[in-house]
Amino acid sequence: MKGVVLAGGTGSRLFPLTRVTNKHLLPIYDKPMIFYPLQTLADAGIRDILLVTGGHSAGDFLRLLGNGKDFNLRHLSYAYQEGEGGIADALRLAEHFAEGHSICVALGDNILEMNITQGCQEFERTGHGAHIFLKEVPHPERFGVPVFEGDRIVRIEEKPKQPKSNFAVTGFYVYDTTVFEKIRTLRPSGRGELEITDLNNYYLAEGSLRHSVLDGWWTDAGTFESLLLANNLVAKGGANKAGAQRATAKTKNASKE
Repeated sequence: MKGVVLAGGTGSRLFPLTRVTNKHLLPIYDKPMIFYPLQTLADAGIRDILLVTGGHSAGDFLRLLGNGKDFNLRHLSYAYQEGEGGIADALRLAEHFAEGHSICVALGDNILEMNITQGCQEFERTGHGAHIFLKEVPHPERFGVPVFEGDRIVRIEEKPKQPKSNFAVTGFYVYDTTVFEKIRTLRPSGRGELEITDLNNYYLAEGSLRHSVLDGWWTDAGTFESLLLANNLVAKGGANKAGAQRATAKTKNASKE
């Protein structure tokens, strides 16, 4: 399995901080934001990672991360996304990098208390379909929200005004080798972007989407509120803690945003 970290975007919700740098280079306590998703993938045993970024600060990632030796990677590659085409559009830049391998995808502003090792291992037992990671949150309308019938997801709604569950689809995904064929069939949403929710619903429609619920806290860091929260959570207890945590169908600990 190979890894892909998506770190593009304009970071408009964090202006003026992001007028002079990429959002994912902002600090989360004692490390740049981008360190956390990279460490998450490395902790899952992934040693070959592609970083997709864009904008005027792309070269800063190379100066910061180099060849990935700080994360014990074999290779850290880079790709440049022109414009703003959405998450799925950025992901399709990884097709040649994947070279027929399944991929684990991390959004560059997502930070975990624990890790995704268990979900990745469960996926690798079959190597087929897709696996998404869920977390119960207080404001699910900010995210892709799964709609359940019993324990089964029947669809995922993107930023619904009236969420039908309290769970969010987090920014960690595992996809099989058909992912790029599926992306080529997607059509831009009303926002003019190729949506990751549409990609996940594609897998759901063919009956090959699995999910697990993350242990510990999870947050993104894409708003001032969640950026502050991420800093406080990491400062208080750290992130990417060692020791695989069993992902379960239900969770007792609600996430914080």
